[in-house]
Amino acid sequence: QVHLVESGGGLVQAGGSLRLSCASSESIFSFNNMGWYRQAPGKQREFVARISARGNPWYADSVKGRFAISRDTAKNTVYLQMDSLEPDDTAVYYCNAQIVVQMHWGQGTQVTVSS
Repeated sequence: QVHLVESGGGLVQAGGSLRLSCASSESIFSFNNMGWYRQAPGKQREFVARISARGNPWYADSVKGRFAISRDTAKNTVYLQMDSLEPDDTAVYYCNAQIVVQMHWGQGTQVTVSS
């Protein structure tokens, strides 16, 4: 059973920054991709960013240039640096680990951006 534990959420003013962390119980090289999704109230969960086993990043258009995904392979941890935060970024952020078609999820961490 894969366990993913997120941390780093909180309340921040618009224009501020937060860094989310996701610690995996398994080696991150076990996964095809690790990344982040988010779900705002009343909306569907949406893709934010991911990083492949080879270290290649992808981003949703809405966060390009503002968010950066990275990893520490020694700690089996993936990070999401979020800068220039906007109120529309308010959501529960979920860590995700993908093995082929199997998806594993963390419990989520709340990010609230005030205007």
